[in-house]
Amino acid sequence: MGIELLSNYIRENYFVYEWRHACAILNSDFPDEFKDISDLLENFKLRKSWITVGGGNKSKVSDAMDSFLKTKGWEPKNFMTSIKVDDDLRETPTHEIDCYKNRVALEIEWNNKDPFYDRDLNNFRLLFELHAISIGVIITRCDELQTIFTGLHRGSSYGNSTTHLSKLLPRIKGGGGGGCPILVFGIKDKLYVEDI
Repeated sequence: MGIELLSNYIRENYFVYEWRHACAILNSDFPDEFKDISDLLENFKLRKSWITVGGGNKSKVSDAMDSFLKTKGWEPKNFMTSIKVDDDLRETPTHEIDCYKNRVALEIEWNNKDPFYDRDLNNFRLLFELHAISIGVIITRCDELQTIFTGLHRGSSYGNSTTHLSKLLPRIKGGGGGGCPILVFGIKDKLYVEDI
């Protein structure tokens, strides 16, 4: 069993990719978190008004997803890790996870520079090896959305060096996340709605 565990709606409206049986693990070992993520994806729409507004610290897309998950008990999470060799202790804090609940780490990469994928995958790999997380999830955008951005005169804000699916998948397939099971959802153009 794999991505067929997801609803037809999710499989039709998102590009779904799993690494190391991530979907089956999420469904069987973390059913509450599986439901939370499914509810998020089934209720999400990509609103025109979110694309046409300028930047800022956090996009409207990321904020909407974060806010939805927060109502379900997900929180940002930093892990304080360290390495000790004899009496030499080195603090090695990890990067903050966008949304965390019960050993499931979820990152939303809507419009960052594509090296953020390396950071996320390395974080997943490290935290998985330290037995701090069991699965990593990334929600990002499909390349096909570029046509919409260009039509809204926002194409340059969502350029080739930013986070989109074709920049992520080779990193995962190349082992960027190590042994950590990873589930990826790419937002398709079917989710776009003109709300203004």
